[in-house]
Amino acid sequence: MSNTFSTFVDDFHTHMTRDPNACVLLGVGKRLDELPDPSLEQLDDEIAEAGDLIIRAQGVDRSSLDFDSTLDLDLAILQLESRKHLNSLTFNGRRTAQQMPAAAQEISQGIFSMFINDPRPDAERLANITARLAQVPAYLDALLQRLDTPVRRWVQMDIDQVAGLPELFANLQAWADRIGWADAGRLEHVRSAATSALQSYAGQLRAMPTTDHFHLDEKSARSIVSLAGIEPSLEDIHHMAVEFLADTGAVIEELREKLCGRYGLDDATSADTLQHYLNRRFQVSEPGSPLTRILDRYNEERKRILTFVNRHALFPIPSGQDMKILRTPGFMEPSIPAGAMEPPVAFREGVRTSLVYLTLSEELRSEHTELSIPNMMIHEGIPGHHLQLATAAKHPSVIRRHVSAGEHAEGWTTMLEDYMLDIGYMGEITDEVRFSAKRAISRMGARVAIDLFFMTGNRDYLDVGVTADISTADPFDAAGNLLAAVTGFTPGRVQAELNWYSQERGYPLSYLTGNRLTWQLKHDLAAAQKGRLQGMELDRLFHRLYLQSGNMPLSFLRRVFVHEGLLG
Repeated sequence: MSNTFSTFVDDFHTHMTRDPNACVLLGVGKRLDELPDPSLEQLDDEIAEAGDLIIRAQGVDRSSLDFDSTLDLDLAILQLESRKHLNSLTFNGRRTAQQMPAAAQEISQGIFSMFINDPRPDAERLANITARLAQVPAYLDALLQRLDTPVRRWVQMDIDQVAGLPELFANLQAWADRIGWADAGRLEHVRSAATSALQSYAGQLRAMPTTDHFHLDEKSARSIVSLAGIEPSLEDIHHMAVEFLADTGAVIEELREKLCGRYGLDDATSADTLQHYLNRRFQVSEPGSPLTRILDRYNEERKRILTFVNRHALFPIPSGQDMKILRTPGFMEPSIPAGAMEPPVAFREGVRTSLVYLTLSEELRSEHTELSIPNMMIHEGIPGHHLQLATAAKHPSVIRRHVSAGEHAEGWTTMLEDYMLDIGYMGEITDEVRFSAKRAISRMGARVAIDLFFMTGNRDYLDVGVTADISTADPFDAAGNLLAAVTGFTPGRVQAELNWYSQERGYPLSYLTGNRLTWQLKHDLAAAQKGRLQGMELDRLFHRLYLQSGNMPLSFLRRVFVHEGLLG
């Protein structure tokens, strides 16, 4: 078999589109009628195939490859090593897949994306969705056979999310009926069977013996981080969190004093009390009013930010991109604390569309204010995730369109939260927005501590210089106490945050790690270009290269800057 770079890229693409949900999310037109295979045998095949591809990649002759192809080859190896490692991870003597029920996500992910973000004709999408729904009972049987003493917290998460799927199914049926789809009767039949199977699944899952232990170990945690392309050690990352929380706390205190004077509040007013005061003063919607008003306000802010960005020509904005802002569906709420984003598909021609989900409820109403909404839209929209990922989705490299690098994405967006304030986007209420933003972004420090603790079980990682009860035996209580002390989040949001921290190992720490590494790269560029470029011209150069290089860990992106002659 030929082992050229081009044949490897083709086979890498085939491997990365083994999963039917991945095909939908990437815009690849195959396996659209299928649900994923949840069996351990399928997982073993994927692990073996990844191992073979790593050997193939290492055997490619690099002597004739240019810089970008060589970089792509290294990216592919890292991506394959990471997937192989994560799929092989064990704790409690069993693999993660045996202890993590994920029926709601695996069933809904591809179906919901075809429903809401697929330009194909209605009939084609409904046919694929109906075929998938018909497979739900068999999928659930296979998943139950895979599970062995799952983690109790994860069991409850899946049960909560599964409970919301019938609402999604009903919306699909309403869609089919509204357009008079010829097979609407078959859809009705299979969705009824799927709903019954989900009820049975939830009952069987609830009756399973469970475990409360979900920690890995130090070695596994170090591998997760290094295979994400993150070079700092766990100790270095923990130190980042300690320093960040101390520095951010000092800024919050300075702003607290300033704002108390501005609004005539007592000098002793706490940061929590000031935040509640500002939330009320800058509220977007009155209690009891329609929550849809909040969505309207986000759309208004999106347009306002775009006008500002275009006026200053700060970022290269590609044509053929769009973004939809949606209320988080009920079945997704247990794992989306405040907001999330589904990136544009990378392999389908046409408009690259992102979906931004906002979790709305009476409990969370006070978190959506004139101070927080701009920050959320900077982070999720343009110039944040949507711009970064829509640009990356158009990159000519097949490998880069497959690569996922958390600290690249989150480093970019969290850097922007400060940058946009620094250049005057919020005008007269910059201090108010920065105070609220610093309170919210403090979660990055807590995320590092909790992520490291959840991965390793080492409670010392929770010690980041914050006064909180981290001694309680229940790891979720200890982590929740820290997160609440740092952020002031509502109890519901704290629990939702902890849900995804516990499952997305290594991702929560990518926010702060990426933020620090992104700012360091920008500072190093400024130092190297001193006397040549500065101010907004330097910013535009940094933004262009960061965005147009595509997805990759920041250690790889630094290689791009060096190759371009911008860093020594």
